Amino acid sequence: MMNISRLAKVIALAFAVFVALPNGALAQDDRVLVPVAAPIPPGLETVKFFSPAVDRMMKFDIVLPSDYHTSERRYAVLYLLHGYMQNYTVWGRNLAGAFYARNLDELILVLPDGGNSWFINYASSPSSQQNNWEDHLIEDVIGHVDTNFRTEASREGRAISGLSMGGFAAFSLGLRHSDMFISIGSTSGALSFARTRAEEIRADVERTPGERSPEQQARLDEADAFISEIIDIPGFSTQQERTPQGIDFETAEQAEAYDPFKIIYNVPRSQMPHIYVDSGTEDGLISEARELAQMLMINNVPFDYMQSRGRHNSEYWRRSIGHMMTIQHEVMQRALGKRP
Repeated sequence: MMNISRLAKVIALAFAVFVALPNGALAQDDRVLVPVAAPIPPGLETVKFFSPAVDRMMKFDIVLPSDYHTSERRYAVLYLLHGYMQNYTVWGRNLAGAFYARNLDELILVLPDGGNSWFINYASSPSSQQNNWEDHLIEDVIGHVDTNFRTEASREGRAISGLSMGGFAAFSLGLRHSDMFISIGSTSGALSFARTRAEEIRADVERTPGERSPEQQARLDEADAFISEIIDIPGFSTQQERTPQGIDFETAEQAEAYDPFKIIYNVPRSQMPHIYVDSGTEDGLISEARELAQMLMINNVPFDYMQSRGRHNSEYWRRSIGHMMTIQHEVMQRALGKRP
């Protein structure tokens, strides 16, 4: 089990990656490395829409198959969730999601934005915010996609996965809504987030942000200013704006209602989605992936597991996403009767 301080360190490392590769590449100047915006990959579009669940205009990136605008076909959809302090642009423009989606070419890839919310419905929020981030994804994003794009709008044609925070959310929401997803996946998932929060609440532990040096803070502020221009969601672009105010869980029981290690036992075997999990062997979160795999083996639940050399960083994710997307794509195609 990952303790609180270790989880905080891993999340901090994820933010270091966010700073090192801020929605673009590091272009070589004569003397310094400077951030530049990543080019828009083929087939990628940005959708702006109003989300009642969070009471604001939101965005998501979507990658459409090459023949989408010239055919009448319907396509399976993979919802791919970003990590903490990342955003809707990361997977498609930086981490090769669009590349793999276009090469599979029978798939719509949707890249939602959940800020730093962990994609949960907050127990309470100030009057200035509405933080129903589970509902934002499950009701508003999916509803908008199914209404406005030619999707296979069924459990068999829908999968969800994510990295780090998004890996936790994909498992948590995928199990809470197992009637909606045929496959759930996690790469470098912070799978124990809700369990850790339940432990903190029971122990009456107050969470405190980690300290940063002036140099670290200046670097973070510079990256935040650059990335917020790319995100470009009014009132939801800077890290401060993207971090919900209020209380995530008021009781340990509320936290445990999102804990994949607990709620998986509430899913009937007939409705258990296909499960994919991976992690880098040098990633501090690999212990959680291995714990989940062990639990699935003990309970005779089929799953796909992969580990390979790598850390909690973009180099690993650019490799892992290809495996995860390919497997989940095949699961959907078979469930839809499009494979032998």
